[in-house]
Amino acid sequence: MDAKSYQPIVDQIAPKRPVLKNCMTAFLTGGIICAIGQLISYVYMYFFDFTERTASNPTVATMVFIAMLLTGFGLYKKIGQFGGAGSAVPVTGFGNAVISAAIEHKSEGFILGVGGNMFKLAGAVIVYGVFSAFVVALIKTILVSMGVLEWS
Repeated sequence: MDAKSYQPIVDQIAPKRPVLKNCMTAFLTGGIICAIGQLISYVYMYFFDFTERTASNPTVATMVFIAMLLTGFGLYKKIGQFGGAGSAVPVTGFGNAVISAAIEHKSEGFILGVGGNMFKLAGAVIVYGVFSAFVVALIKTILVSMGVLEWS
């Protein structure tokens, strides 16, 4: 049997992927995670007198912490199985990835196992973020000194 006659048979037998259902669950899962983040932001603004701009940092920290707790209790994996790519919203996905690596290498000890493997992903993200912020600040400083932009 050649490849041309084999492929139609495989297409008939293979189960159809529920693409629309997967897209909808990913959209809803990501949307719910973002809505929770927005709710947390409103809590910081209402109860702790943050502005919209200053509430963003504690909101991000809180979302990462919640994702890490859910990962530690094994609940984030279930959310990921249901929501697929929707659970990979950058902030919570980052927290999940860091703690997952730490849990996976726990048997190797706290320093070399947990610490060393936890920062394989986090280290790259942090270094890239710091370097990107430096480049953007450098460009802004140059443009301000040339009079192209105003400092704000």
